[in-house]
Amino acid sequence: MTANSHRSGLLLGVGAYVSWGLLPLYLHLLTGVPALQVLAHRVVWSLLLLAAIVLAMRRTRPIVAAARGRTLLLLCASAALIAVNWLVYIFAVQSGHVLEASLGYFINPLLNVALGTIVLGEWIGAIQKAAVAVAALGVVVLAIAGGGALWISLTLAFSFGVYGLIRKVAAIDALGGLTVETALLIGPALAVLWLSPEPVFGRGDIDLLLVLAGAVTAAPLLMFAAAARRLRYSTLGLLQYLAPTLQFLLAVLVFHEPLRGVHIVTFALIWTGCALYALGSRPRRATP
Repeated sequence: MTANSHRSGLLLGVGAYVSWGLLPLYLHLLTGVPALQVLAHRVVWSLLLLAAIVLAMRRTRPIVAAARGRTLLLLCASAALIAVNWLVYIFAVQSGHVLEASLGYFINPLLNVALGTIVLGEWIGAIQKAAVAVAALGVVVLAIAGGGALWISLTLAFSFGVYGLIRKVAAIDALGGLTVETALLIGPALAVLWLSPEPVFGRGDIDLLLVLAGAVTAAPLLMFAAAARRLRYSTLGLLQYLAPTLQFLLAVLVFHEPLRGVHIVTFALIWTGCALYALGSRPRRATP
């Protein structure tokens, strides 16, 4: 791997996670639009953008060839999961639960470790096991105290965690998988927009924001896919904490969501788990 490749990968990775971290600012501008309609517009405009990219790159035939049989069934499941994830995330921002959303994405990488161990039989060290246990304790504390909308955090973490697991085993690349997933969702999305008793598109002031949903959705995913080809997995794993950190800061400093004592205890445990995970993921130096 060349220095230039690593540098460009780092910039792309930071760009992807910063984009995801700042996403609440964009979604907050759409607070007056029902979450289901925001999701539908996100699907429609994303598909148009992705279709243009696929055509420009002449990737149509390889994608169609890959999206068959078992792979297509897996993509049906991953499409449903990403739709649930997007819908809950939009709802979280619009209802003032960005704090819980950030908690969900802090839990996610640790959940990925657990899923990899349980489902894929991957080996993890004692430090990473401790990381998962500490994070789980944080969730239990919040659940017992009844602080915040814990269901938002868990739904975001589990939907994206299982989504990532499915995409890991599906035999299709990032661009092809995202394009097929979005195409599978286009029918329900158009139905939502068609049957909506109060459609919002056409008001003028909000139209451009809705059209931008395509770029806002696709751009960070494509940056992430490009970064993944240029960076070590451990480096990419550490970058993923940028997004929930920015979401947490936005929740407290910009949206002024209440930060209670139970939140502080929960986040302290989750952050401890994340730190342990990062420590356990460091590559070991070869001994002479």
